[in-house]
Amino acid sequence: MSIEAHFRLSYPGFTLDVGLELPGQGVTALFGPSGCGKTTVLCCMAGLARADQGHLRVDGQTWQDDGVFLPTHQRPLGYVFQDANLFRHLDVRRNLLYGQSRVPAAHRRVAFDHVVALLGLAQLLERKPHGLSGGERQRVAIARALLTSPRLLLMDEPLAALDVARKNDILPYLERLHDELDIPVVYVSHAPDEVARLADHIVVLEAGRVVAAGPLQETLANVDLPIHLGEDAGVVLRATVAERDAAWHLARVEFPGGSLWVRDGGQALGQPVRVRILARDVSIALAPSTGTSIQNCLHATVEQLAGDYHPALALLRLRVGPAPVLARLTRRAADGLGLHAGKPVWVQIKAVALIG
Repeated sequence: MSIEAHFRLSYPGFTLDVGLELPGQGVTALFGPSGCGKTTVLCCMAGLARADQGHLRVDGQTWQDDGVFLPTHQRPLGYVFQDANLFRHLDVRRNLLYGQSRVPAAHRRVAFDHVVALLGLAQLLERKPHGLSGGERQRVAIARALLTSPRLLLMDEPLAALDVARKNDILPYLERLHDELDIPVVYVSHAPDEVARLADHIVVLEAGRVVAAGPLQETLANVDLPIHLGEDAGVVLRATVAERDAAWHLARVEFPGGSLWVRDGGQALGQPVRVRILARDVSIALAPSTGTSIQNCLHATVEQLAGDYHPALALLRLRVGPAPVLARLTRRAADGLGLHAGKPVWVQIKAVALIG
């Protein structure tokens, strides 16, 4: 399955012109600053906005081209907005059954009980929306969208209205959706932590244009592309829990190229995880260091040195085995170390976030 789209749409003072070739599995993040066109792309995919020029094909089926425009209700998709938009007069069970009722029984691919279990809703079924927290309402909204048995799930900043605590409550449920359901998701966000935790593929938008697109790991590590993350610049690596040090509450995770000690998150040995390494938490040495508090020191090779968001800074892309790592340092430090492409160095990683 694949998703192919091109949308050109003009408003006063803004033109959207994007071409997309998205994988038909996993989570694709549409990422970028407010006003770059992310929600407009989602509305075009849903048929809520009609592009002046455009086409959309999902798994070989044409939803839009010069001669075809399927209205929203004929597109087999689910849509989750920032606001849960639940029916206030219905309890959770009936909100969910409303979503399921839109699909003939013979075409239902997502079971009611499975979704309830997946999103932890069993204790909420008899409650009305006014008695739910913001995170609980969003979980119900996601479940209702899933019960339409969509071939594509669109999510428009579903965590934007939640505080940090509620956001952290709901992220594990979104990870479970990623792991357990074979439904491609297009996820709009301007939050780097959400993208790092959930996405497999990323499309970066700026002023209505695609400026970067590709698998998450390599795209985040590309210092040539204008992904303006500032202090949040960094990489996401796929790893496996290999060892646990119960005495110090640490776990060792292995990835192609090496291993890292991280805070123990309780994951089982052998479990695949993601780790996020921010460029600001990586320093460079020409030889392995001793007598330091930094626990993670890995051999690497410099690939590229580029400018950063301030003229005093440089962003360095390195390879630890096949894995990319970014480091932020001053241009003065880079010059003093004689850094250049191909130079062998040691990366000292001060902090690593285990993000699920």
